[in-house]
Amino acid sequence: MMRQPRRSPHDSYETETTDHQTETETILLKHLPLSPDSPSPLQRDSHLQFLIRNLIQGFPSRYISQDASQPWLLYWTLQSFSVMGVALDPNNKQKAIDTIMAWQHPDGGFGGGPGQAAHLLPTYAAVCALAIVGRPGPGGGWDQIDREKMYKFFMSIKQSDGAFLVAHHAEVDVRGTYCLLVTVHLLNMLTPELLEGIPGFIMSCQTYEGGFSSASQPYFSAEPEGPILLDSPRPPLGEAHGGYTFCSLASWVMLQPYLALQKPSLQRPSLNFKTLLRWLVQMQGSEIELGGFRGRTNKLVDGCYSWWVGGCFALLSSLGIVGAHGRDDNHESSTAHEDESWDDIDDSLWDRAALQRYILCAGQHPAGGLRDKPPKAADSYHTLYCLAGLSAAQHNVFLSSTRQDAIVHGWRTPAESKHEQLRQACFSHSLSWTEEEGTSRVLGAQNNRMNATHPVFNLTMTHTEAMMAHFYKQTIPSRPKKT
Repeated sequence: MMRQPRRSPHDSYETETTDHQTETETILLKHLPLSPDSPSPLQRDSHLQFLIRNLIQGFPSRYISQDASQPWLLYWTLQSFSVMGVALDPNNKQKAIDTIMAWQHPDGGFGGGPGQAAHLLPTYAAVCALAIVGRPGPGGGWDQIDREKMYKFFMSIKQSDGAFLVAHHAEVDVRGTYCLLVTVHLLNMLTPELLEGIPGFIMSCQTYEGGFSSASQPYFSAEPEGPILLDSPRPPLGEAHGGYTFCSLASWVMLQPYLALQKPSLQRPSLNFKTLLRWLVQMQGSEIELGGFRGRTNKLVDGCYSWWVGGCFALLSSLGIVGAHGRDDNHESSTAHEDESWDDIDDSLWDRAALQRYILCAGQHPAGGLRDKPPKAADSYHTLYCLAGLSAAQHNVFLSSTRQDAIVHGWRTPAESKHEQLRQACFSHSLSWTEEEGTSRVLGAQNNRMNATHPVFNLTMTHTEAMMAHFYKQTIPSRPKKT
């Protein structure tokens, strides 16, 4: 029997915020398992039925508000299947491909639905969905992506400070930068011209708390020959947020090969990893919150941040920030600041078991699907990000220098070798993520186990490798068989 956890302290000044926190804790207490090591089992069949019902019969009428997010609805559904180890039959795969291609904009990129404006966020969702169900050849979707027009679309919304509008006449948002970077990595569209200025923009979005906001405010000097971007001031806009933080950190990880190729004389942008790590750790809820994550300071825990915040620790580890676990013996990190010592950091920075407990005990809806928290309804968004967070808590996936060396050794110079050094570096870096054998930590029965997912792209490694091998025209060396 688990002991009764303590309530969150407050200063006896009741507000709407404290009322909501108290109410949430009271509800979550009812979902506390009898034993910490025996959480509710994963109701796979119920969740699969929830996903199948949405995919085959169509989404309920309340989803009409998501008309401009159709690629997301499909991606969330398909990737939820993948994380649970389920694949679609060929007929439904083809239906999905045909649906996705109807969202491609005639001037490049993908919109939120047929005839809708091209937008960076649904472009990511559409391309990732195609990574799951698509294939090369006629009707397979992959070769029907107009990459030339997509690249022109990307460059048309690039700003002088390295940021991107999410669509024409729209706003700057770091989530759009992440979506663009994933897309150009998967589809072999990387150029120095496209990446220029992005690291500085990412750095400018970091807030005083350590997490990242949605954007920053650039300032320019009034020079006769034209405005010049000032390094300072460049204040972040808004508060630190779990979604923006994941997108910023994942973008930073993707930019490492590009930064490594820059001239040593150039001053490189840098992040404050200590404040970032502190903020991330503080986002995990207490025992009475079952160890779920919140997305902002002083907010309630929410199942989706199992991925947006819980997924950040593998990214930090790839940068040499979180301890020495999950790395090759010959791995050397060059990204941590010289004056920062991380040798005393270990895996206890975040509670993997507690996060699994939150998802299994509070995240599952009795009728199928996963949710923010009880008593809320399940939805496709929370279903994926709870399951992806469960995967992140179970598996230790790390950047393997051994794997990267094998990929580089097998690289074949393509006929079109423009920007080959950059593309080879990003290709091998993206595909060197490897699950450390013998370190899975599955709370409860093995039926609770999820497939490992790519920490940056949120696709399985199988789907990531297949799409990138096709677009980079490479043969990827096989992985050692698990014993």
